[in-house]
Amino acid sequence: MKKIIGLSFIATLFIVLSSFVYLHKTATPQNETEKYPTIAIGAKIPSGKGLMMGIDGKETDLIGQAKANGLLVIFSSNTCPFVVKWEDRYPMLKKMCDRFNIGMVMINSNELKRDGDDSYENMKLHAKEKNYTWPYLMDNASVVANAFGAKTTPHVFLFDKYYKLVYKGAIDDNYGSAMEVKQQYAIDAITSLASGTKVEPAETKPVGCSVKRKI
Repeated sequence: MKKIIGLSFIATLFIVLSSFVYLHKTATPQNETEKYPTIAIGAKIPSGKGLMMGIDGKETDLIGQAKANGLLVIFSSNTCPFVVKWEDRYPMLKKMCDRFNIGMVMINSNELKRDGDDSYENMKLHAKEKNYTWPYLMDNASVVANAFGAKTTPHVFLFDKYYKLVYKGAIDDNYGSAMEVKQQYAIDAITSLASGTKVEPAETKPVGCSVKRKI
């Protein structure tokens, strides 16, 4: 009898625990990867999300920034330590894009920091300090980052002349030192795109600070 009661108690406890686990799983919000999946290789530039204000005071969209052979989009910010480390490579990316008639644009989607480090005024100050010679756009409410599924700052997306994604991921394999880079992912992708050869790798893991989305 005691054995039957014991087994019954264990069975009841198992059901209660199973129910708790189920409820916990269903109540847990989707994580960022599930809620904002990164666009796939071959996908078109997400458009129709409205205009973004540039640090020059003019509004534009991404299609308007593309050139004859494509567009390089970099989700960036002002103070992320990974951006600070990688930022010395931005001018080389711009040089390569200009060489092969590819547009280049940077987007700041850190909506939760608009009253601080990533305010519009601080974007302008940062761009002036770093001598940006390319558009730096403010993504209101992180809508563009959400459409791209951008995960980090920086996060790179390269599109061809048909507005199709050919590379996504990191700038290179060493954010800490440009001198120690062994694989220049973004530059190699630009070169391959310009020469008409397959971009390999077409995808690498983005490394950086999380995009501070609007909650």
